[in-house]
Amino acid sequence: MQNFKDILETLEDASHIKEIILSNNNETVGSIEKKPGSLGSIKIYHHLWLTYGELNIDAALEGIELYSEHSAEAENHPGQHPNIDRLFDVVENKQTLKMKIIK
Repeated sequence: MQNFKDILETLEDASHIKEIILSNNNETVGSIEKKPGSLGSIKIYHHLWLTYGELNIDAALEGIELYSEHSAEAENHPGQHPNIDRLFDVVENKQTLKMKIIK
């Protein structure tokens, strides 16, 4: 299994993204801002948006895999990794979230 850092190096450039806004039925349910500590999440969510166009179950499952060793940590410590927790919630609740990329 590749580690998180190695996986990030294989993903598309996301340096132009300032924020990713997530919504459900036109209601904002979360966002990921470009700041230290969230740059990896920006890259992963951007990749999922490019691949799926939304955050659906398939995208969430791929995202969980891309977070690699951090996914197991998030599963064992809910709340420590909210961007991974969101992926678990999408799968568990069988929901789809819209993603808006702010450049």
